[in-house]
Amino acid sequence: MDINEHIADCLAEKGYAVINNYFADSFCQELREEQESLFEDGAFRSAGIGRGQDFKLAPEIRGDKVLWLQEANLTELQRKYWEQISVLREYLNEALFISVNGFEAHYAVYPPASFYKSHLDQHAKTRHRIISCILYLNPDWQPKDEGMLRIYNPDGSFALDVAPVIGTFVCFRSADIPHEVLPTKTDRYSITGWMRNDTFML
Repeated sequence: MDINEHIADCLAEKGYAVINNYFADSFCQELREEQESLFEDGAFRSAGIGRGQDFKLAPEIRGDKVLWLQEANLTELQRKYWEQISVLREYLNEALFISVNGFEAHYAVYPPASFYKSHLDQHAKTRHRIISCILYLNPDWQPKDEGMLRIYNPDGSFALDVAPVIGTFVCFRSADIPHEVLPTKTDRYSITGWMRNDTFML
């Protein structure tokens, strides 16, 4: 079975998909090196909750630091990532009839002891996020490092924990799948993105 078909089938049946080796190992390592360099240069900012006037920092809810990728000013590595996501996006449009026509993403770093409590990715006041995508970039991750992604079923029951190991790629329906990042004991690197339907933008 084609890997994009497998992702589409999982999204249709369960609402989420967890894939290994969707991106080449060498490419993931290069992304990690770029992200780590940008983080060390101070390019990241503390993430918050809410949008627009409702935005606020809430360390009791989430503690990650992020750097938004700018589609008009992507690095070569970021553009390669964007292009592969675009191929998947086009496939999911045809397979799932979801009409996604945009994408947004950021690098994310969770410092030690940080977390993100259970939430949905589709905001209460906007419905444009349709499919969430996470690519993990932690080559030396060990179980003792913790920081698992905990995925819940749409009814709120526990589904599975995902280790943030480099090359692990997770997709899920943004409006339907609650999830959280459990406290990490080491720096935890990833790219998080959302396939959007911009006709739902308010």
